[in-house]
Amino acid sequence: MSEGLTHATVLLHEAVDALAIKPEGIYVDGTFGRGGHSRLILQKLGATGRLIALDKDPAAVAAGQAITDLRFVMMHSGFARMTEVLRELGIAKVDGVLLDLGVSSPQLDDEQRGFSFRFDAPLDMRMDTSSGQTAAQWLANVDEGLLGEVIRDYGEERFAAQIARALVAARQEQPVTTTRRLSEIVAQAVRTREPGKNPATRTFQAIRIYLNQELEEIARILPQCVDCLMAGGRIVAISFHSLEDRMVKRFLRDMARGDKLPRNLPIRAADIPKGRLRLVGRAVRAAPQEVAINPRARSAVMRVAEYVGEVNG
Repeated sequence: MSEGLTHATVLLHEAVDALAIKPEGIYVDGTFGRGGHSRLILQKLGATGRLIALDKDPAAVAAGQAITDLRFVMMHSGFARMTEVLRELGIAKVDGVLLDLGVSSPQLDDEQRGFSFRFDAPLDMRMDTSSGQTAAQWLANVDEGLLGEVIRDYGEERFAAQIARALVAARQEQPVTTTRRLSEIVAQAVRTREPGKNPATRTFQAIRIYLNQELEEIARILPQCVDCLMAGGRIVAISFHSLEDRMVKRFLRDMARGDKLPRNLPIRAADIPKGRLRLVGRAVRAAPQEVAINPRARSAVMRVAEYVGEVNG
C-alpha cells in the first residue's frame, strides 16, 4: 500500500533494501501508488540509473507526473503490461521489479472510489477509473451463480450463496448503487462474523478483486518479471491477503526448484535442470512498530527472489 496524506508506505525500507539497488541499474516500480517506494529508489540510484513506474490509477499517474527527475518515467498502465511498456521504452532487461499488490491506502480513503464500506459513496471500485464497468453496473446484471462464485472464491466467504441470493433479490426492488446499501444487504445475509470485522469485508474484497482482475494480473506479471530480469536482478513482491501471497509464494518456489523430473530417473546431478530463481531469505512481515502506526501493514507479506539465469545456462 502506498503513502497518502496520512499513510506511510508499507515495508518501505525493507522492500527497497531487498532490491539491492545498483546505482547504474534500471528498476520497475509496478505499482506507483503515491510514490513512497519510487522516491526512495531514486535516492539510491546514481546519475545513470533509471526507474520506470507503472500504475493504472489516473490519480496515481498524476502524482507520479509531478516528479521531474530525468531518471524517472511514469506510465499509465497496469503492471501486467510491463513487458510491452519496457519494449516501448527500448528496454530489454532490468535489474529489479517491485510489486506492491492490492488496493492502496489513498484508494481506500477516497470515499468517491467506492472501495470501502466506511463511507456512503457511489459503488465504483475500479482501480482505473478511465475504463471498465463499475461495481454497481456489474451487480445490476451479474448472474446469481457467478456472483456467489466470486464472493466465495475471491472473498473466501462461507456465506457466499446467501449473500448472492440477497443481492439479487434486493436489486429487483432497487439498484445496488452505493457502498452503504451493499454493506447493509450483506450484513443482513451474514449471520455471524469474526469479532471486530465488518460483515461486508470479504464481499467488498471479492468484488474489487474480480472487477480489477487482480489475481489474473498477478499471474501474468510474475513470469514477465523473470523474463525481463538481468542475472542477479530481483523480484520483490508485497502481498496483502492470502490469495495474493499464495500465488506469489508458489510461483517463486516453483521457479526456484526448476523442472520437476520423475523419481529414480537415471540422470547425473549436474544434468538436472536448475531453477531460474533463488529465494532470498524468508517471508518478511511488518514490525510491530510499523503496525502500531499503520494497522493496514498487519497483513503485509514480502517475498524476494533473485534471477540466477536461464535453466542450465
